[in-house]
Amino acid sequence: MTETAKERVIEGRSRYKLQREFSIDRLYTFHYYELSKSFYSTGEKHDFWEMLYVDKGALELFLDGCRIELTQGDLIFYEPNAFHSGGAKTATNVMIVTFDAFAPCMSPLANRLFRLEKDELYILTELLKEGFEAFDPPIDTLFYPQLGQNKQAPFGCEHMIIAYLELFVIKLLRRVNAVAPVGTLKALMAAGDNQKGKLIEDIVGYMKRNVAANLTLDEISEQFFISKTQLKVLFKQAMGIGIMHYFSLLKIEEAKEAIREETYNYTEIAQKLGYSSVHYFSKCFKRATGMTPTEYAKTVQSNIRRKQPSGSRKLSDYSGRDERM
Repeated sequence: MTETAKERVIEGRSRYKLQREFSIDRLYTFHYYELSKSFYSTGEKHDFWEMLYVDKGALELFLDGCRIELTQGDLIFYEPNAFHSGGAKTATNVMIVTFDAFAPCMSPLANRLFRLEKDELYILTELLKEGFEAFDPPIDTLFYPQLGQNKQAPFGCEHMIIAYLELFVIKLLRRVNAVAPVGTLKALMAAGDNQKGKLIEDIVGYMKRNVAANLTLDEISEQFFISKTQLKVLFKQAMGIGIMHYFSLLKIEEAKEAIREETYNYTEIAQKLGYSSVHYFSKCFKRATGMTPTEYAKTVQSNIRRKQPSGSRKLSDYSGRDERM
């Protein structure tokens, strides 16, 4: 075929326009908050969608007169102009994203509560990673007024946020509409990879259950009948950091939660988590977070704690029904 003939074939080729059921092009907020158990919001409503995910802890919310309790792994969508209020029942980590999405297909998500499945949680995790890269100030800065671009963000970071957020919404809409899944990556994984993934999951669970102990690499390798060298390599490949570093960060997360619970003093927290002294605990905490325990507590209290209005009713005075899938 001559070059001219090729050009004629290409020119006559029909173009297929890809269909979009909805689009998300504008974010209002993107937050990751560590809330103290005394956090309380008197309520708000707005003319855009809000997605709230509980990464740790528990919330008690009120949505148009109905009481809803969210625990770790729960996610709720507030439709535009839905009045919502509530507070933390314990030290709680939440992810909040608000956005525009003007499309009838969004309606099944309105004020609906989901317990996330593994593939959905993976997408949400990737979305959160991009959120931490994309914005300045960072999304865990407490109650900053508006999003700002991080000039040092990786290429396409905001584009990835759009892609992950739309993909996440599509996955939930398919679940609501009972569309059968066509297969997952997990189903296509080799048996060896599945076994490795299960091993890492079991090891992480073991470390979480024993976070108050001073586990060593020897103890973990003996517990799971794996050599120390192989354990270090597999864990680093799966989690991106060394196994003992990961264990130390688990302790810090437990310490942060205990501080927000406001039940124990720093000496008691250090003892409960197996630190040799409160001074060593403070040193480890600052190395991991950039703040001393006291500085972290002050940040949480000054930025998050909102006093319940005088004369208002307690959350427990309300009653309502849970709206779950």
